[in-house]
Amino acid sequence: AIVEFAEALASKMPGNLKVVYFVNSGTEANELAMLMARLYSGNLGMVALRNGYHGGSAGTIGLTGLQTWKYPIPQGEIHHVMNPDPYRGAFGSDAAAYAREVEEHINFGSSGRVGGFIAETFQGVGGTVELAPGYLKSVYDTVRKAGGVCIADEVQSGFGRTGSNYWGFQTQDVIPDIVTMAKGIGNGLPLGAVVTTPEIASVMAQKIQFNTFGGNPVCSAGGLAVLKVLDKEKRQAHCADIGAHLVERLKSLQQKHEIIGDVRGRGLMLGVELVTDRTEKTPAKAETAVLFEKLKGSWRSSRQRRSARQRLQDKTTDVLLQGRCRFLG
Repeated sequence: AIVEFAEALASKMPGNLKVVYFVNSGTEANELAMLMARLYSGNLGMVALRNGYHGGSAGTIGLTGLQTWKYPIPQGEIHHVMNPDPYRGAFGSDAAAYAREVEEHINFGSSGRVGGFIAETFQGVGGTVELAPGYLKSVYDTVRKAGGVCIADEVQSGFGRTGSNYWGFQTQDVIPDIVTMAKGIGNGLPLGAVVTTPEIASVMAQKIQFNTFGGNPVCSAGGLAVLKVLDKEKRQAHCADIGAHLVERLKSLQQKHEIIGDVRGRGLMLGVELVTDRTEKTPAKAETAVLFEKLKGSWRSSRQRRSARQRLQDKTTDVLLQGRCRFLG
């Protein structure tokens, strides 16, 4: 099962991303990707985005750029650069300005050489923030010139959830050096993966790399079944269709309710941001907390994210939005 699953997964990847390592979670996947980047480049420094989330282990807490998830422990050689957030970012949708900031950070805040750069194309935990268009293409060039490798964290945005593409990084027209994935890969099973090139993977031969349960027969069979169902039932196209309907309805609500500051995302990777003042973009924290309580949620933020199930139907979204509309008044 593991070989068949690895081959099927590799067939979904562009370029020379053909070597697959199986782990048990997104956190483990990002830990392994960071290890690969540092070994291959010979550099320790990792560049990550503010507002990004990459896991809860000692290493990936360092990569994470959200203080709500970071315990007060040493985070190592990690550099957090500005978040290219079109709604709240300092430069709006100006990808070139954010990319210049990365270049300046490497030039002035490091030795000039880095191990790698990691980013979610759609920041899930951070509020489903889609990076400014064209950002990754420029940053990938800068990072590679500085000796680093580029890692795409597809834990939440992969497997067709965005509707427009199978992988989130494809929306930025780039091919990473390493791709990490979990969550949707196993439909609830403890399963994650790292996919990279044979050249980068070769550095792991220096020592023994082992994961007790990574790629076990049960999870491999489950992961393979997920890939087959996604293709057979055309789940990516489904995400595009239902997502378009959901965005249309959400934007309609936005026109009626001043509290809705932003509606963003693609497919079933969507975000809604509530504000008390659209001009100042003041987070509506209290109102969001009440809404989450009514929706039986537990997170407290002005940013709501909807990484909805890929089986969601039009009628279901309409029912959800009707309930939300009654709350908004």
